[in-house]
Amino acid sequence: MMRAARFLGEGRIAIEATPEPEPGPGEVLLRVSACALCGSDLRPLRQGWPVTPGHEILGVVEAPGHALHGRRALVYIPAFCGRCAQCAAGDTHLCPTAELIGWQRPGGYAEALAVPRQCLIPVPDDIPDRLAPLLLDTIGTAAHGVRQAMRLVQPGPALVIGAGPIGLGALLVLRGLGFGPLAVVEPADYRAAFAAGLGVERLDAAAAAARRFPVVVEAAGKDPARQLALEAVAPRGVVVQLGESNAWSIAETRAIRRKDFFLVRSFYFPIADVAANLGLLRDAADDYARLVDATAPLEELEALFAAFARGERLKPLLVP
Repeated sequence: MMRAARFLGEGRIAIEATPEPEPGPGEVLLRVSACALCGSDLRPLRQGWPVTPGHEILGVVEAPGHALHGRRALVYIPAFCGRCAQCAAGDTHLCPTAELIGWQRPGGYAEALAVPRQCLIPVPDDIPDRLAPLLLDTIGTAAHGVRQAMRLVQPGPALVIGAGPIGLGALLVLRGLGFGPLAVVEPADYRAAFAAGLGVERLDAAAAAARRFPVVVEAAGKDPARQLALEAVAPRGVVVQLGESNAWSIAETRAIRRKDFFLVRSFYFPIADVAANLGLLRDAADDYARLVDATAPLEELEALFAAFARGERLKPLLVP
C-alpha cells in the first residue's frame, strides 16, 4: 500500500491508503521525490477529480534492468505514442492520442506512480531536487510559448499578465532569451514583489492598456487578462496565450480591431526542448531557486494549496 491524495472538491484533499501501482507493459514505477503545485490544479481542487492530480513530478525510477533504475527522472506529462505524424515531427506534446499524466492518468500527489518509459526525462547530477520540477511547466511551458513568439518578432520589450508560476517563469525565460525591458500586471503583492526583484516594472491594468508591447504573455487565464493582452499588444506584435480556462468572452474594442497582430496559443512543450531549457535553468539558477518558497508533506497538502490559491506562495513543492 501507499498514500495518495484524493481531490474532493471545494478545496478539500483527503490522503488515502491505496494499492501501489503495478506498471503495465512499457511502464516503470517511479517513487515520487517532489511534485510542484500548479495553478491549473486549482480546477481539480475546486471541482474534485477522478484520479490523483499532480503533473510536475520528480522521482526515482524503480525498474531493475532499466537503464534509469535508481536514477532521478522527471515525468513528461503527455503519454505520447511515438508513432503518429506529430510525434514523428518532434511535436510530442501534440500527440492526438496522448493521455495526460495527472489529468487522465494518476499523477504525482502520491508516493508513487506508473510512468510510460518514453515519458521519463533523466535529471543531470548538477540539478538539485528542489529545482528539477521547474524544468516542466515553469520553464518548459513558458519557454515554448516565448520561442513560438520569436518565430514572428525579435527580442524586445515584453509584458506578462499574471505573475503566478507560469507568468514568473515567463519573465525569467524572456530575460534569459534576451527580451527587455519587461513589465508585469499582477494584483497579488507577494508575487509582484518577486517580479520587482528581477527588475521588472509593475503596471496596473490601465497603465498597461495605455502602452503597446511587441510581445504580451497572457498567463492568468481570465477574461480581463485576455482582453488586456489583445489591447496592449503592439501592431504586428504577438500575444502568447498560456493561461487556461473553460471558456472566454472578449469585447472587440477599437484597440483590438484597428491593428494587425498575431495570437499564439501555446500548449506545454516538445520533449526535445529539455536540453535547451536546462541551459536557461543553469544560467539563472539562483533566481529560479527563489521561486520554490515552501515545501510540505502529503498531510499538509491541503493547507499548502490554500496558501497557494491565495497568492501567498510562488512555486511550492509537495515532498512525500
